[in-house]
Amino acid sequence: MCHENEQTYPNCPVVHRTLEVGGLTKSQLIQKLQQHAILMNKYGEMLLADGRFMTSDTKYSLKTVELTVGDLGFSDGATTPQIFKRAGELGLEMCPLELGPHLRLKYLDQPEGYSGNPLQRHQAPSGSITIASEILTDDDEFPKGFYLRRMNGVLWLRGYIADHLHVWNSDDHFIFCKR
Repeated sequence: MCHENEQTYPNCPVVHRTLEVGGLTKSQLIQKLQQHAILMNKYGEMLLADGRFMTSDTKYSLKTVELTVGDLGFSDGATTPQIFKRAGELGLEMCPLELGPHLRLKYLDQPEGYSGNPLQRHQAPSGSITIASEILTDDDEFPKGFYLRRMNGVLWLRGYIADHLHVWNSDDHFIFCKR
């Protein structure tokens, strides 16, 4: 990624993906995650179980962009509202919540996250990718979205908790949809 030299999106290297999403029920998605031995934390399970988590009956294609908070021009980090606002100004959109499990099922070769240091509380884990999606509720105890992680060879689809004041680091990775 490219924020060291202060280049910002779209004038920096990013990871582009085209994904097919939809066509599975919630229970079919959960079954596929289990078939691929993908683990979830309690926040990921809460998101999937919530009635506001909707799946599309029909398959559709999404173009996504993976970039860092620094790639959006925040060399000192930024809050979730700042990140989402800047991404919108740059022509990026929020992802549907159902992209999380679909992307996890497609991105099976995610590199290992660095696990040599103890987890830093209240920060995105090393090697994780947060999926920028509409936040379902302002309730600070309810997960805000999904992130993907590989740790000790195990693939995870995890939910995260972060209030509107949480500052993400400049090297934290996010996925947005392209218009």
